[in-house]
Amino acid sequence: MSNHSDLEPLLDYELLRKLVVGIGEVSDMTGVPTRKIRYWEEKGIVESEKEGEGTTRRYNYLNIKKILLIQELIEEGFTLDAAAKKVEARMKNINDVFKRLMDASSANDEDKK
Repeated sequence: MSNHSDLEPLLDYELLRKLVVGIGEVSDMTGVPTRKIRYWEEKGIVESEKEGEGTTRRYNYLNIKKILLIQELIEEGFTLDAAAKKVEARMKNINDVFKRLMDASSANDEDKK
């Protein structure tokens, strides 16, 4: 059984906000080919943070998480569209939970002052 300190890196909201990785690294981490990631972006399923024309596509934590979840669902037999819809619903739920956690953390910080 893991203890609370094992999860602390997962709760570093500022780090997660700043985490932006190039498409090649995302492909290496997720096992999803860069061509497939670009296709998913063309379809509006994931979004890169492009800094200008001709620059490398870069993806934030949430889009990397989407890529991982979609690939898992596709491997389980879902179509791309079905996987994308399912992941979008999951990501909304995850976002809502993290927002509540951040709000609770902020409230606790205010109470300590």
